[in-house]
Amino acid sequence: MTDLWRLVRLPNLIIAAGGVLAGGWIALGRIAVPAPLAWAALAAMGLGTFANVLDDLWDETGDRINARADRPLAAGRIGRGTAHLCVLWGVLVGLGASALVGGGAVLAALAALGVMASYAPVLKIRGVAGNVAVGIVAGFPLCFGALAVGRAGAGLVPWVLAAWLHFGREIVKDLLDEPGDRASGRRTLPIVLGAPGARRVAGGALLSFVAASLLLPWFAGYHVAYFGAAALAQLLVLLVVRRLSHAVMAGSGGMLKGAMVIGVAALVLGRVT
Repeated sequence: MTDLWRLVRLPNLIIAAGGVLAGGWIALGRIAVPAPLAWAALAAMGLGTFANVLDDLWDETGDRINARADRPLAAGRIGRGTAHLCVLWGVLVGLGASALVGGGAVLAALAALGVMASYAPVLKIRGVAGNVAVGIVAGFPLCFGALAVGRAGAGLVPWVLAAWLHFGREIVKDLLDEPGDRASGRRTLPIVLGAPGARRVAGGALLSFVAASLLLPWFAGYHVAYFGAAALAQLLVLLVVRRLSHAVMAGSGGMLKGAMVIGVAALVLGRVT
């Protein structure tokens, strides 16, 4: 069971569901879990399962080259048949739960499935296009939660900020995965630009995110509680930028994931306080 949770990346699924709930709370301006929002959170976990396991199926060779012991498929601890069943389960749960939210949620889920299905075979090999696609889809749970409670517009600022931060983090992950991606024939930024160039792009994306995380909520009228809570997330991002300038990669991805969680909490505080 432990390897199964690793295959579907359970912590990431929980974060996705939490992002949907947070998006609903931001839109409502209060903490509540109406039925459509709960179904949307479940849908996000299903769609996330689809994306995570499908990515591992496509990346199996590269993960072996990169010696990713945390990838049970590449390590041989889980078979491809089990992985394919998880992909199917993700589609069924994602679309089924979305249908219980409404037609708009189904259309959004179908669009997300299309992007995620084309990511590894089409978008990832084209470098920055894959990074943008991951950012857009990974940030969407916040808007999906707002959509579930009938206020999709309230989820736009959170979606943009989450997508922006995810974009920078994806480039950092590409830097770590360069040996396997190169062997798989992919054209990620570290391969196209070289590691120093990719680090500069990642650093620029993260620095501009810090500016956007101050300006967009300010113009959207977020309460002052947001800015106090978001300061810690912004500090983590700036620390990663500094580490990138010194070519220190270890731990940077985890720091950015922590910044994401703190940032989402800050967005909620900025609307419900």
